[in-house]
Amino acid sequence: MRTLHDGWTLSRVGSSGSEAGSEMGSQMGKELSRVAATVPGCVHTDLLAAGLIEDPYLDDNETRLTWIGRSGWDYETTFVWHADDRDRTDLVCEGLDTVATVVLNDVEVAVTANQHRSYSFAVRDLLVEGKNTLRVRFASPYEYIEARRAELGDRPGSYDDRYQFIRKMACNFGWDWGPAVVTSGIWRPIGLRSWSGARLASVRPLVSGDGRVEVHVTIERASAGAASGATSGTGSGAASGTDSSATSGADGRPDGPPLTVTASVAGIEHEVRLAPGENEAVLTLQVPDPELWWPRGYGEQTRYELVVGLGEETWSRRIGFRDVHLDRTDEAFTLAVNGVPVFVRGVNWIPDDCFPARVTRERLAERFGQALAANVNLLRVWGGGLYESEDFYDLADELGLLVWQDFPFACAAYPEEEPFAAEVEAEARENVTRLAWRPSLILWCGNNENIEGHADWGWQEELGERTWGASFYYDLLPSVVAELDPTRPYWPGSPYSGRPDLPPKDPERGTVHIWDVWNREDYTRYAAYRPRFVAEFGFQGPPAYATLRGAVSDDPLTPSSPGVLHHQKAADGNAKLLRGLGSHLPRPETFDDWHYLTQLNQARAMAFGIERFRALAPYCMGTIVWQLNDCWPVTSWAAIDGQGRRKPLWYALRRVYADRLLTVQDGAVAVVNDSAEPWAGELELLRLGLTGEPLAKETVRVEVASRAVARVPIPEGVATPGNPAAELLSARLGEHRVITFFAEDPEVDFPVAAYETEVVPSGDGLDVTITARTVLRDLALFPDRLDPASSVDDMLLTLLPGESVTLHVTGSPDPAALVTHPVLRCVND
Repeated sequence: MRTLHDGWTLSRVGSSGSEAGSEMGSQMGKELSRVAATVPGCVHTDLLAAGLIEDPYLDDNETRLTWIGRSGWDYETTFVWHADDRDRTDLVCEGLDTVATVVLNDVEVAVTANQHRSYSFAVRDLLVEGKNTLRVRFASPYEYIEARRAELGDRPGSYDDRYQFIRKMACNFGWDWGPAVVTSGIWRPIGLRSWSGARLASVRPLVSGDGRVEVHVTIERASAGAASGATSGTGSGAASGTDSSATSGADGRPDGPPLTVTASVAGIEHEVRLAPGENEAVLTLQVPDPELWWPRGYGEQTRYELVVGLGEETWSRRIGFRDVHLDRTDEAFTLAVNGVPVFVRGVNWIPDDCFPARVTRERLAERFGQALAANVNLLRVWGGGLYESEDFYDLADELGLLVWQDFPFACAAYPEEEPFAAEVEAEARENVTRLAWRPSLILWCGNNENIEGHADWGWQEELGERTWGASFYYDLLPSVVAELDPTRPYWPGSPYSGRPDLPPKDPERGTVHIWDVWNREDYTRYAAYRPRFVAEFGFQGPPAYATLRGAVSDDPLTPSSPGVLHHQKAADGNAKLLRGLGSHLPRPETFDDWHYLTQLNQARAMAFGIERFRALAPYCMGTIVWQLNDCWPVTSWAAIDGQGRRKPLWYALRRVYADRLLTVQDGAVAVVNDSAEPWAGELELLRLGLTGEPLAKETVRVEVASRAVARVPIPEGVATPGNPAAELLSARLGEHRVITFFAEDPEVDFPVAAYETEVVPSGDGLDVTITARTVLRDLALFPDRLDPASSVDDMLLTLLPGESVTLHVTGSPDPAALVTHPVLRCVND
């Protein structure tokens, strides 16, 4: 394809009446003529590059930029085209965001209204020798929403903006962790594709673990749909104009000559001959004894190159042989790969930037590396975002990260009438076809929380007889998956208990989301749950200091200063942060205390829940933490903040998501072994005083099979303290140790922290050795306070008197300041 990414300009073409009061928007209307535009990209990034708006991620700039989403925008470029010997030239638009009118040389080609689709328009008859002009005019998303809402009647949702009336990334309209920056633009590649005779319109391999590959091929013939304006979504039906899947000429005779389609993988080849007029074929390949693709921690990610050919055209992808099964025996929710049940150590994934065109493969690779380093094995692509990029799924395939893919519906009642029914089917067909061969993709899920919303959030009274999306989740989407991708399971929504007539939030069935903890309850309430699978649960903490300081210019910086509050989107978020400290940690007296203690409490809360649920395996077979990443600098539930910095939660995830874990649960030590080998040894149980002196000791021989959990009761002499405020419990098995206090931190008679430090140059940074002279509770180092490029390799460490740890710090922070308050912290400092 010849890309058309150069020479674009952008101008504003109008706004809705509701924007009239925006002083900045009115001024921009006077000043903005044409500015340079980057394609792929969006209006916000173009205006930012031109210096016409302030960065929406800084301070409260977001609030002054709402006029952008209430305006129309015109993208225009010129390009030179010369006639060639091809039969057909198509304008291929891989992503238009969202309500777009495409005009080529003053002729309207099509009108589209779906960010989640791609389009191909036959335009050869519209092209002229030499200079051509292409324009894509975007209408205001808000105007489109209001028009559809007026036609179909209102629908309830979790937010004021009715994003359910447009097929666009829902969180673009703001969320309880994200800003409202409503974009327009050509957000994925655009270009011209010239061809003759016939082409591969879609290739859909269905791959199984026994070595079987069924390659479903759809052919498009140049004589079909060659009229100006023919339109199709990739792998889907026509959006408007002439259906490009037509296979007969104007006189009704079959089009084109016979065609031969070939496929090969691992030395196995097959070909099929298509008669004139035929445009579909299935080629079956059987690879003997293939090496299987496994998720990380279970085996290698072996892949084979599959090549499909039609004449000179080839389509090639690296496929993986594997089977996926969803086991629902006894109301369980267990995902199995190649017949092996997988305990899901997952994280929820949101769009990594409010402006998705800025998310490069390199940035995704960094984020995936952070997930892998935290011992994550699954990413849930959440339903308020997108079908992700090819780079996203390529990396998942390569690295062995499983992918749970929500269809893009979230937290709202969605209309099922036209134009949405046809658009949803088209986008589902396209994306299921696009991703069906991906070994990392193991589940299609119909929506996020919409079934729960309909059942429990008061929607039914407000809706009356109006539709809310049920036919999508129970009929349309499962039928599309069954037809196009029978190799993997479909689940109607999350949370969901397995049947429409059951309460959707039953922890004993299917998937559950646990949000009473953050919203109302102490995090110890996780212990009251016995879930089969937790697909969402989370606890908030602020971003890294350097991230917050870089995004907020408040002076002084305080928990309640205006910029900090603007970068806290959750309802009563800061109050919940303080309430969540409960009896677990002291009350913060300064901003530095607040920042450290609330970050620490986030890490502790999530570690508590994960340890609880992992100890329940195999009854519980998965946890998916809300959330891995952020899309901008914000106080949120993320482990990686909006600038890519690791929060204390990330370090806690790395520990509690490790293959092997010791955790104290209900008077016993749960020995969790999710590794491929048995775990055996002497479990040492010590009751110690705070000064480190042993008060009681027991040893127990343990043997835990692979992928299993053993519970070892703690003997009475070790389990019962003489003075809960002055004692602790240590459990050690090999190199693994867990320390548990008998009282909450404010009730413990901690001595004032005393320690010695040594800082020496090492490699790309500094080695910091800390030697404890007293117990040090949850030791943490925050070098980004000194150098925003600095990070540390570990934190949240509890040291007993006499113990030492060496932490490696990258970057160039001041060595002396590195070991002083508030950079070096512990609870009892």
